[in-house]
Formats: sequence, structure tokens, C-alpha cells
Amino acid sequence: MTTPTDPHHNANAPLTYDQAGVNYDLIDPLKVAAQRAAAETGANLASHGFSEVLASRGESAYVVDVGPMYLASIVECLGTKTLVADEMATLTGKSYYDGIAQDTIAMAVNDLITVGATPLVVQAYWAAGGSDWFGDKVRANALVAGWKKACEVCNVAWGGGETPALAGIVADGRVDLAASCTGIISPKTRLSVGDKLGAGDAIVFLASSGIHANGLSLARKLAERLPQGYLTDLGNGQTYGEALLAPTTLYSPVTEAMAKEGIIPHYCANVTGHGWRKLLRHPKQLTYRITTVPPKTAVLAFMQQECGLDDHEAYGTLNMGAGFALYVAADQAERVVAISKSLGIDAWVAGRVEDGPKQVVIEPLNVVYGAEELQLR
Repeated sequence: MTTPTDPHHNANAPLTYDQAGVNYDLIDPLKVAAQRAAAETGANLASHGFSEVLASRGESAYVVDVGPMYLASIVECLGTKTLVADEMATLTGKSYYDGIAQDTIAMAVNDLITVGATPLVVQAYWAAGGSDWFGDKVRANALVAGWKKACEVCNVAWGGGETPALAGIVADGRVDLAASCTGIISPKTRLSVGDKLGAGDAIVFLASSGIHANGLSLARKLAERLPQGYLTDLGNGQTYGEALLAPTTLYSPVTEAMAKEGIIPHYCANVTGHGWRKLLRHPKQLTYRITTVPPKTAVLAFMQQECGLDDHEAYGTLNMGAGFALYVAADQAERVVAISKSLGIDAWVAGRVEDGPKQVVIEPLNVVYGAEELQLR
């Protein structure tokens, strides 16, 4: 008999992302409206002698043609992962902000590289609920050290940033973290916006380190239902909170190593919000058939079980072990896997691109996502 004190008790299951307060049906229309308004400003570049790469509209990074090369840029917010770090600091006395810094930079860098860019400069935006937030020296020093270390991994310069105290806007004792990143696409042949994407391409998945920085609203809601909360033992020597705070993998070393070997992806997808539905991001009418499903990280398997999510919901919300997708020529796929593994990031030839209706077919799970399940542009 399952009791409320049982750590595997699913009270009020299932717990979905929508119930956690994140409803993409409400968020995405605003994003689409903003994209349409933004598109009308692209013509302003002509007065400077430049032009936009139209195909980058709606992609994870924006690309401008500046003559001898392309310029790419992106800004990304971390989201609510800081709330987990703050709670875990209270419970354990440890600071997790070195990892939080990496998460924030990864949100920007992993988006920037989808278009074939080499990241060059990162800028920081750290908005606290009051000046007191910056007075915690251990936390502040961890954030700085982690930010610098992530910049070293990505071989980028930390240009500067903004550190406002926003009492009344950001909650007291909290911080809102974001990063922007600028990069170049040089030579221009490295541009990856899907024009070469087509049937016969292989789909390579790069492993995630855990939940990364998407799905934390759901993760925090689940913690409220667990008798031991974030200190719940996952059975692998980790607590739930520790596992959630595993820093997001930085994938730019992989794409840079690929470029050095002349391997140019036909398309890329950063598997963040919308989970594996992100594989549908490009507007082309193609079928993405997944034949190999990577192993779930322990924390994602735990979340799926405890939230009572079926595979369609779980894989359509979380990365489920695949943090980044590369669509490459079939004869280059195994080499991409080897490059990634040589850099310490597991990888798999997960499937292929086929002619057919726009959909993701995850054969081993009998899960299908149709075109109507991802409306980003």
C-alpha cells in the first residue's frame, strides 16, 4: 500500500509542466508576434551597408552578413534554476553558483553555435532583488569564478555586464541571471540554417548532463511533493537537488572541433524547452526518425517516474538525456560521435531525416510529435 510518506508516492499524479505554471500555448504566441515585429526592422541594416540572413529569423541565433563573414548574436535568461541553488544552499550550507554560472553561459552559447558560429564574447546580466544579494561573498565569488571558468571552456572573452539591484521587481534575496553572446561565422561556409538539411541526413545526439536549465519549474513543483524534498536520495549517491544542479553541458568545443575537421552540420537544435519537439524546429516538411534513444540521466528518469509522465509528455518537455542534436551528412555521423566522445561528451547516431510529413517519430518509444506540436515562428 502506498502511503503519503512513501518517497515514491505520486500524490495528484501526473504533474505536468502546465501545472507547474509554464504554458507554452500562452508564451509562444507572444514570441511569434515579437518575431514578426522584429522582422520588420531587418531593413534598417541596409543603411549601414549590411543585411540580415533571412533564414536565421526564428532560429536560435540571429545572423547578419557583414561582408567577409557573418555576425551572430543571442541573449538568453537562465530561468528558475537559481531557486534550486538557493534552497540547496540553505539545506546543505554549500554554494552552487559556480555551476549556475555555467548554466547561464550555456543557455547563450549552446544557442549561438546552432547557426555555425564561433562564440567570441559573452556579456553578463545579474539582476538582484537588492544590494544585499551581492554581500554574500561566498556566493558572489562562486558566480564570478564559475563564469570565468565557463568562458575558458568556450574560449570566449567576458566583455562585461550589468549588475542592477531591482528591489520590487526581483524578489528579495533572489537573482535573475542572463547572458548574451556574440560570435562570427567564418568562413561563411560554416553557416548552418537548414538550407542543406534534407532526407538522408543522420541525426546525432550529444549527451546532456541532466536537466540542464529547462524544466526547473516542474522540478521545483515535484520537490514540494517529496517528503524529503531536494534531499531525496536518487539511489545513486546523489540527492535530487544535487542532481538538478549538475551544470549544463557546453557544446561549443564539439562544434569547433568538427569545424577543424571540415564537418559542417546541415542543421542543429539545442534541446531545451519543448524537449524533443525541438527536433521539428526547421520549417521544412521532413520526418525525423529516431531509432536509438540515449539512456536517461538519473534525475530525468526520477522526474518522469515521480511526476507520472508518459513518454509523450516527458520527451516533449525535458531533454531526457539528449542535450543537443546535429543533423549531418550520413557518412560523417560516426566521426562526429568520435569527436564528441574524445571531448568527454557521450554521443549517438540516433536516427535519420526522411522525406515525409513534418514529424518526429521516436520508434523505440512509439511516440510521434506532429508539426502542430511546435509553433515557434
